[in-house]
Parts: sequence; C-alpha cells; structure tokens
Amino acid sequence: MPFELREVGHAIKRVQHRHHRAADARLAPLGITLVQWDALRQIAKTPGATSHQLAQATFQTDQGFGTLSNRLLERGLVERRSEGGRAILHHLSAAGADLLKRGSAIVDQLLGESFAALSRSELETLKGLLERILETPLASQPGGATRALPSARRARKPAVKRRSR
Repeated sequence: MPFELREVGHAIKRVQHRHHRAADARLAPLGITLVQWDALRQIAKTPGATSHQLAQATFQTDQGFGTLSNRLLERGLVERRSEGGRAILHHLSAAGADLLKRGSAIVDQLLGESFAALSRSELETLKGLLERILETPLASQPGGATRALPSARRARKPAVKRRSR
C-alpha cells in the first residue's frame, strides 16, 4: 500500500478527536467541557484580551466565542470590562482561576497518558515537526499560516429583504 499524506492528516485528526472526547468525559464532573476549559486557559494566558483575540486563539468564530464567554460570565468564571473604547476585555474571576487549575490537572494527566508511549526525545521531535508544518504557509493563507482560520472568516449571509405592506 503506497504511503499517502491523507493518512498522516487523518491520524493527527484521530489523536485530536480522542483527546477531545476523553477530556470532555474527564472534565464533566467539574461541570465544564474541553472548549470551556480552553477558553479559561486562554483568558488566563492573555488577561485583558478581546473577544476577537480569544476567538482566534481558541479556534472559534467571533460569534461562537461570544456565546461561550456569555456562559462563562453567567457562571461567574470570567469578568468582562470595558477599559475605554469599544473593546470588551476578558479576565478570569477567582472561581474561574480555581476551575482552570482543577481542570488543568485533569488535562495534564490525560495528555501524559496519551503520549506515554513516546520518549522525551520523540515528543520533542514530534513537536518540532508539527511546528515546522504550521510555519509553512498554505496557498489559501496568503502571508503565512498564522492567519485566522477560514471558518472564523465565513462570509455573512446576505440580508433578506422584506416586502413592505
């Protein structure tokens, strides 16, 4: 059977899917999902970030992250502030920081189990190879691979004109 790049891409996706499902199951007793934990992680990593910045960092659309941050706000896990201008800036609350810490222990344990079959050297090689792939621009991403994901830049549906009565 000839070697196909699609198989490599599929294997990467399978590992990611496995991590996502397992993390969701293990985080459930804390009352959060992997997506929510990741949002808390990014807010902690970049306090004062805008919704748009956090949407990009968490692979969400702006609208999707807005909905997610509203849920976190309602639960008292994040605080949003306007510090002049129109941007709303995000910060973790004490409850959010505590939940992030407890969730991080769970995610770290999961990743440790998942990558246990690889040596430290193999992990470093894998990380380096993946970073090299991410640094390679794609034709659909002029200017480099660090640009927003296409799903985050979806075209808006045209407005539907209503008939006047």
